[in-house]
Amino acid sequence: MQIPDIPDLILYAIPFFAITVIIEGLIIVKHTPKTYSIKDALTSITMGLGNVFIGFMAKVIVLAILTYIWYNYRIFDVRFAWWSWVLLFFLDDFAYYWNHRIGHRSRLFWASHIVHHSSEKYNLSTALRQTWTGGFYTFIFWTWIALLGFHPLMILTQMSISLIYQYWIHTEIIKKMPLWIEAIFNTPSHHRVHHGSNPLYLDKNMGGILIIWDKMFGTFQPELEEEKVVYGLTENINTYNPFKIAFNEWGNMLKDVFTSKTSVLNKLKYFSKPPGWRHDGTGMLSEDMLREWKERKK
Repeated sequence: MQIPDIPDLILYAIPFFAITVIIEGLIIVKHTPKTYSIKDALTSITMGLGNVFIGFMAKVIVLAILTYIWYNYRIFDVRFAWWSWVLLFFLDDFAYYWNHRIGHRSRLFWASHIVHHSSEKYNLSTALRQTWTGGFYTFIFWTWIALLGFHPLMILTQMSISLIYQYWIHTEIIKKMPLWIEAIFNTPSHHRVHHGSNPLYLDKNMGGILIIWDKMFGTFQPELEEEKVVYGLTENINTYNPFKIAFNEWGNMLKDVFTSKTSVLNKLKYFSKPPGWRHDGTGMLSEDMLREWKERKK
């Protein structure tokens, strides 16, 4: 198999990210200054830079594991052809959806994904607020694609394309896209919902590039004019310290595992159960919050 030379697309995108973050920031400060925080934006940028540097180490490990699977166990020989890239586009987005969904429903995965939801602001800099830990283990949701026969380089490239696409949807400047785009693709409106801490919006719109998976699997929620999005977490971290943001939930989770006076099985459930779960039944899950919200609305 002839392997083409494909550059790291994220590195090429960084100058574009930097320029557009500055331009959008100036626009927001001019028109709605109260909705922008320079400290928050700098924190997000710092998290993004950390993700790039730490992500390089993670990519080396991930590439080695995917290559091992592809080389030894692949079912088919998938060539670097236009049709394989088209097929990979859908397979990757499907994998991303389930990775993202589990990231909200399993505390082990939420411990890394919470970073992206920790900002109470919503702008292009928020897109850069990325995990420092998730790259080392969330790749498991893509291993089956290597097993099918897609080269690891193709998989990592498509993952980068998905990440770059999702950058532009982190903005309030764009209200709505044309209806056909809103129907098929993830958009700023759809993704604003995803970043909402409102009970109605929790654990919704998990798609990467496409929104069709949410519509197929029951996690779609349109943005409503009467329900303004409140960004952030149901219990905000309230810090600009990037290290606290990166590892705060890991500390909380491990504390629950090792200090809870319960069975070993229940201790292990603190890894697998959703955020908010408690072994004694006192926790509040997102569905509990939604149920209470609906009761108040009656």
